[in-house]
Amino acid sequence: MKQLPIKAVLFDLDDTLWPIVPVIMRAETVLHEWLLTHAPAVARGCSVDSLRVRRRELMAANPRFQVDLWALRHAALTEAFVAASEDAAKVDLAMVVFSQARNAVTPYEDVVPALQRLSSRVAIGSISNGFADLAAIGLAQHFKVSLAAHQLGSAKPDPAIFHAACDALEVAPGEAVYAGDDPSLDVEGAQRAGLRAVWINRFERTLPAHIRPDAVCTTLYDLEQWLSKRIILKSNIAIR
Repeated sequence: MKQLPIKAVLFDLDDTLWPIVPVIMRAETVLHEWLLTHAPAVARGCSVDSLRVRRRELMAANPRFQVDLWALRHAALTEAFVAASEDAAKVDLAMVVFSQARNAVTPYEDVVPALQRLSSRVAIGSISNGFADLAAIGLAQHFKVSLAAHQLGSAKPDPAIFHAACDALEVAPGEAVYAGDDPSLDVEGAQRAGLRAVWINRFERTLPAHIRPDAVCTTLYDLEQWLSKRIILKSNIAIR
């Protein structure tokens, strides 16, 4: 069957456009330092590690938290504040502190130039299971649509979130490609929803044998080259 030209490119965010593990580790440290000053009883009773363990327990017990990571962190902090007899109204302030640090990411060097070129030629969107704020990060201008799991109540690899993004961009799934770093959530999930999928393998990982992406790229420059013969260009400027 002949494939349709690509009219939209959808991106995963964390570990596709920027490294996330060091950012989360730093954000959790920044939050704990804030707690030491503003909610010392919570800081004494909970470490970064113990809060992480509690979040895993809450996620396993409540399916809602699998699609709403902001609510998960808020719930774990609320428990800790109540247990320490601290003012739970401060939890919202704590989440602001964490979110600001969580959005202090540094995109990979290929991201901004590639997005600048691609956004002038094809509709660009993002789908994420996390709660990164593209406006705070400084990349929102490149994206026509940005969907997060907590907004929709569904998370990758559920086809619903991929279909919602396609609907928002007014393209059929067969006219879209999804680019992400996770073989299961991003590649397999997108393909099951009817999109093409490109695996962004920045870390020399091994692909599971049963997952077959439409392409494998190490950078967005590679993705641009793969797309050059498959997208409907909005201008006649060549992709370099």
